[in-house]
Amino acid sequence: MSIFTEEQAKAILDKVIKLSMADECTATLAGSVDGNIRFALNNVSTSGIVSDSQLIVQAAFGKREGIATINEFDDAALERVVRRAEDLARLAPENEEYMPALEKQAYTPSPTFNAATAAISPELRAKVAADSIDPCKASKLIAAGYLSDGHSFFASANSKGNFAYQQSTNFNYTCTVRTEDGRGSGWVSRNLADAAQFKAGEDIQVAIQKARDSAEAKALEPGKYTVILEPAAAAGLISFMMFFFDARQADEGRSFLSKKGGGTKLGEQVYDKQVNIHADPWNADAAVLPWDESGLPREKHDIIKDGKVSYLQYSRYWAQKQGKKAMGQPGNILMAGGDKSTAELVKSTQKGILVTRTWYIRMVDPQTVLLTGLTRDGTFYIENGEIKHPVKNFRFNESPVIMLNNIEELGKPVRISGDESPFVMMIPPMKLRDFTFTSLSDAV
Repeated sequence: MSIFTEEQAKAILDKVIKLSMADECTATLAGSVDGNIRFALNNVSTSGIVSDSQLIVQAAFGKREGIATINEFDDAALERVVRRAEDLARLAPENEEYMPALEKQAYTPSPTFNAATAAISPELRAKVAADSIDPCKASKLIAAGYLSDGHSFFASANSKGNFAYQQSTNFNYTCTVRTEDGRGSGWVSRNLADAAQFKAGEDIQVAIQKARDSAEAKALEPGKYTVILEPAAAAGLISFMMFFFDARQADEGRSFLSKKGGGTKLGEQVYDKQVNIHADPWNADAAVLPWDESGLPREKHDIIKDGKVSYLQYSRYWAQKQGKKAMGQPGNILMAGGDKSTAELVKSTQKGILVTRTWYIRMVDPQTVLLTGLTRDGTFYIENGEIKHPVKNFRFNESPVIMLNNIEELGKPVRISGDESPFVMMIPPMKLRDFTFTSLSDAV
């Protein structure tokens, strides 16, 4: 059994806390049932269900900490893992940045659980694969994709009486479609709270069309262009930037939000006035757990308001040191936009480039958040409001900070979850001027 009810989870955690002889004890219990199906070359290659649960016990004597894990939950196993954590704590050096266990917190539940998503069956996964593959076969195209879904729970308790419990679900689909000669590539992804909203047979048409349309790509000279970044393309850059909203990095001069000579840019105009980003764990379209990894309650708050930096993330240790309030680290990034679709942004563009997706993004300069990466799976030249022809993919060198100062228009936000991002995001398509492409890529 991998999904424990609140009563079952609390009973186990209460036993752990009672068994501990440490100065402080924190225990977390988590489990999940995760399903998946993978297909390539128009055939299913793997599918399966993984069911697992794990208990983590953290014991502390003064500033010495020890952590042990186990996936057995009988009384003897619980005592073993508690004693192991305590033994490790006694051997550990003191942690000068150790923070005591949290006092009892108040958590407001967020809508992270969806019954339709939790009820996904192997038959439904097989249908998603078939609905993706069959239209590609009929069009003499080749599909490769992956669907993952999950139902999980998380529970935590400590020796000061704090307790948290909540269930969650997740659903993520991605599919790449190639022409038989490998010259054209299209891509589609969907990250949803409610799996009932997903229709693979309709969504696959996006990737099919882009695969067809991108097959005769022409070389275009690198340089600065007006671009339209689809939400998935923009999300990869923005998620990198959000890691630098750490107060300690800014205070210590290691961030683009550090001021020369000391201090931070909190409250300063750093972006175009159209940029508004906030966090809200209770957002119905992108809900996340109402606490962060340290157990601090998350709050609804602005991160960037009208282009001004409204928030820096203080860890418990750094907040205490600086005399600031510690707040739960955001789990979602919600960017405001307009009402237009990507297609409508294209119609209003005289000359520019449409980017389906960015990938292989790497840091060049942390002080400016200068990133490099590549476009892929459909890059197109726009002229007089129409897509004229596909272009070869580019390498770009661009900072999302500069990018968000060159906004011409923002479209309607959609839910995105990047491969390398811990955030659930709502990101709009973006029309941007002077986006920097530095070289061409022969990859599709």
